[in-house]
Amino acid sequence: MTSPYPFSRRRFVSAAGAATAGLVVGPMLLGPDGAAAHIPSTAGGPLPTGLFTLGVASGDPLPDGVVLWTRLAPRPLTGGGMPERPVPVQWEVAEDERFRRVRARGTAIAHPGLGHSVHVEVSGLRPDREYHYRFRAGREISPVGRTRTAPADRARPGRLRFAFASCQDFQAGAYTAHRHLAQEELAFVAFLGDYIYESRPNTAAYRTHEGSDEPYSLVDYRNRHAQYKTDPDLQAAHAAFPWIVTFDDHELDNNWADEIPQDPDQQTPEAFRARRKAAFQAYYEHMPLRRSALPRGLDMRLYRRLRFGDLASVHVLDTRQYRSDQPATLADAENPELSMTGPEQERWLIRGLRSSGSRWNLLANQVMWASNDRQAGPGRTFDLDNWDGYRVQRRRLLEFFGSGQVANPVVLTGDRHCTWVCDLKPDFDDPASPVVGAEITGTSISSGGNPDTAAFHRTYDPIMAESPHWKYIDNQRGYVVCDVTRERMLSSLRLVDTVWAENATVRTAAEFLVLAGRPGISVVSQESPAVTATARARAAAGPVYAVDDHQDSFPLR
Repeated sequence: MTSPYPFSRRRFVSAAGAATAGLVVGPMLLGPDGAAAHIPSTAGGPLPTGLFTLGVASGDPLPDGVVLWTRLAPRPLTGGGMPERPVPVQWEVAEDERFRRVRARGTAIAHPGLGHSVHVEVSGLRPDREYHYRFRAGREISPVGRTRTAPADRARPGRLRFAFASCQDFQAGAYTAHRHLAQEELAFVAFLGDYIYESRPNTAAYRTHEGSDEPYSLVDYRNRHAQYKTDPDLQAAHAAFPWIVTFDDHELDNNWADEIPQDPDQQTPEAFRARRKAAFQAYYEHMPLRRSALPRGLDMRLYRRLRFGDLASVHVLDTRQYRSDQPATLADAENPELSMTGPEQERWLIRGLRSSGSRWNLLANQVMWASNDRQAGPGRTFDLDNWDGYRVQRRRLLEFFGSGQVANPVVLTGDRHCTWVCDLKPDFDDPASPVVGAEITGTSISSGGNPDTAAFHRTYDPIMAESPHWKYIDNQRGYVVCDVTRERMLSSLRLVDTVWAENATVRTAAEFLVLAGRPGISVVSQESPAVTATARARAAAGPVYAVDDHQDSFPLR
């Protein structure tokens, strides 16, 4: 069987609209006698209609199974709308879209304490196989999702094709990129943070957040997550592939660090700890995560490792929950006590990189590793929320990359709302420092809206001329598709023309190459100046801009 690793793309038809309307869609779930199965709810009366408004998802693929997710929410923006009682939810996994070859089925309980979310850890499936899944609660059936298991641990797959993305501010634009992402041929999607934004509703934005303020309580965060999940293009991307997710800052509060908010003069320690608990629980309730990620008090274990045969290991990082507070100055950034990951996660990362046995080691990471000066000329200005603020630990890890103990490390990063493709060096200020790895910082799905690319290049092109480790920069919207073989990793930057229209086209704007055994990354193709100028003109034709916290822009009506 040929695999994407790659797989053959058979387009599924989402029944989200019909399910939202409270209709039974797709083939019926059948009992052993061939009759339609009835799943009784617990005592308390009939269930509301329109249970599957938030779609379905799968995640964290293993060789023998995946996590299946849904949440019952007939009134998603007002707490969910479910009765305060447990509800049984039946699930099925089949080899075919019509569920004639069912391979696993069971019943999970959607508890009110977890927002009536369902997390099913399916096991007993075959490795490196495509499956279809669905849920039923009461008399309603969910849309059908498609997922895929990982290759066997000892398998030697020849290819792995996946995508990574981040930063999908609901207010900044449509999820045009997700519409195209759902049509790619992929083994999985890695989402690297800023799944939701905690910002207040802005009635002048492209579309408006629910509520009247930032989220603080569990109900607030549930409503914000649910609003994002109602987007049909995001639902389609979730239903097309398993996702590997981790958070960054906006799932809780801009630029938070451990138990410290961005504005400690306005949020007391007690209030921020309560907010953190609420945000973590809502995040778990809306993501296809395993029980090992269920929040316990203030903590949520998100750093983890997934293996795809001996071809690639994906090391998922958490650079928020254990980090030291951001330094105030560049001199403070040289403090050896500062840590982005905390010591335990750093030890876990080093052990895993050293012993992975994989041809490629991919780090699913939130904030930029490569040095990123933001001022041309002799002066230097850095965003110290990035790894530029944690220089001793960064140098230590990059020296480890170059020690010969790590096979082909590539860091995949979100956060910036821009694309930055860089070589990684232990000392970015020393021209003689060796190249030890590569980093692709991907752009945003929607955050920043349609950008002013001309202004971006006027600012950063002169800095790029002074930054030899930068290989490519851009600030348009989209995602990155990575095609990994034993010899090379070819990554394609997929950009949409606009996020102010749901049906915009997508194009491959550039391709980047990492060769196995040769640290560093190169640009092997990129748009011609004429094409780039056309894209800039399209962006410039949009509405007026307002600045967000990443010094990018989003549209005002």
